[in-house]
Amino acid sequence: MAVFALSFEVFRECDMINEIKKSAEQKMQKTQEAFKNDLAKVRTGRAHTGILDHVMVDYYGSDVPVNQVANVTLIDARTIGVQPWEKPMLAKIEKAIRDCDLGLNPASMGEIIRVPMPMLTEERRKDLIKVVRGEAEGARVAVRNIRRDSNNEFKNLLKDKTITEDDERRGQDEIQKLTDKYIAEVDKMLAAKEADLLAV
Repeated sequence: MAVFALSFEVFRECDMINEIKKSAEQKMQKTQEAFKNDLAKVRTGRAHTGILDHVMVDYYGSDVPVNQVANVTLIDARTIGVQPWEKPMLAKIEKAIRDCDLGLNPASMGEIIRVPMPMLTEERRKDLIKVVRGEAEGARVAVRNIRRDSNNEFKNLLKDKTITEDDERRGQDEIQKLTDKYIAEVDKMLAAKEADLLAV
């Protein structure tokens, strides 16, 4: 019976450590996703349809993303084409794109709206790189804060004698591996975005 109680205790310790690790990983993943979304909003000189994902259009009284009321495609490397599924939406979509904070100047051509990507000046590129580096640092800090919170949870479990020192050390090592993994991902995404911003 004592052996059973001991093995149950060990199982419970592992369970708690896994819960903390799982929670930390989910939070780090959300941080990475948020960073990815922030990067998508930063416009490069090249056209890509995702740039309009955050543009909302009034569709019979409710705000919906452009891609739910129109077909968004690439016409060429520097031009996005937006073709509304309903003709009356043309003017509303054009206005929504013009009014969003992306600095775009759409033009209607019959049933399609052409959205040319303006060339980025050298100064604007440098500004945007500063912006994305700031976003990356914010993401790194968020990941490190998640590590700190998880390590504090391990310390509390140790203090309550719920886990052993070895368990605490193992848990912290696993959280450190996750931290390194997600910070490396952030750095990789940042490098790709910087390269994109510098490409002429």
